[in-house]
Amino acid sequence: MATGRTHRPATRSRGIPEATVARLPLYLRALTALSERSVPTVSSEELAAAAGVNSAKLRKDFSYLGSYGTRGVGYDVEYLVYQISRELGLTQDWPVVIVGIGNLGAALANYGGFASRGFRVAALIDADAGMAGKPVAGIPVQHTDELEKIIQDDGVSIGVIATPAGAAQQVCDRLVAAGVTSILNFAPTVLNVPEGVDVRKVDLSIELQILAFHEQRKAGEEAAADTVAPPAVARKQPHAAHSADSTGSADKGPDGDVPAVMPA
Repeated sequence: MATGRTHRPATRSRGIPEATVARLPLYLRALTALSERSVPTVSSEELAAAAGVNSAKLRKDFSYLGSYGTRGVGYDVEYLVYQISRELGLTQDWPVVIVGIGNLGAALANYGGFASRGFRVAALIDADAGMAGKPVAGIPVQHTDELEKIIQDDGVSIGVIATPAGAAQQVCDRLVAAGVTSILNFAPTVLNVPEGVDVRKVDLSIELQILAFHEQRKAGEEAAADTVAPPAVARKQPHAAHSADSTGSADKGPDGDVPAVMPA
């Protein structure tokens, strides 16, 4: 099987926009779910809804890949799974190293979705000498002294950084110097990399802060709605039995007063 070192996805050479590339995994996830349910075809509207985008955007994205749909029938699910997988480079083997085997690194190592999507965890690496040799997810942890050799021996081009922020840049520099050209960064810091190296940052605290912003705004809108006074309702005035006379005096009841309630 081809390795990530010798084969690169064709998306850039074909001029596919980055926004489209970012949505391809969403389409693939939705299509994979349909495939697992043995759904043979899907319309653009159904697939767009499952992926969380509008159908016009989906059709535009697919226009960059080629015409895979049939008017009146829709898309062949299995064929589209293959085509998108090929565009994303998932029909080949991508060896990955995870550096930093703390709680997060161990969780990533145990994630079963890597293998099913074409990513093979080639090595787990940590700076703690006491971790060396200990198995995590069935893979023995290796010391960072072995980093460069591992990358060369396994042809690794994708590295995952799950270290504390203070160690992330140094690890990044070593990965790049050893030949890694794509990095998934979980460390809460910005990495500086040379031209030609791609970095994707995953910062859970930032995502939570964004959610907190939306929660605060929703709470403010609800509070504002609660403080708005209900519209004033005009009180109905009692009516006299007869209209006022020319002198402005109203007709009176038998006791000399205007009746508050007229008899039924």
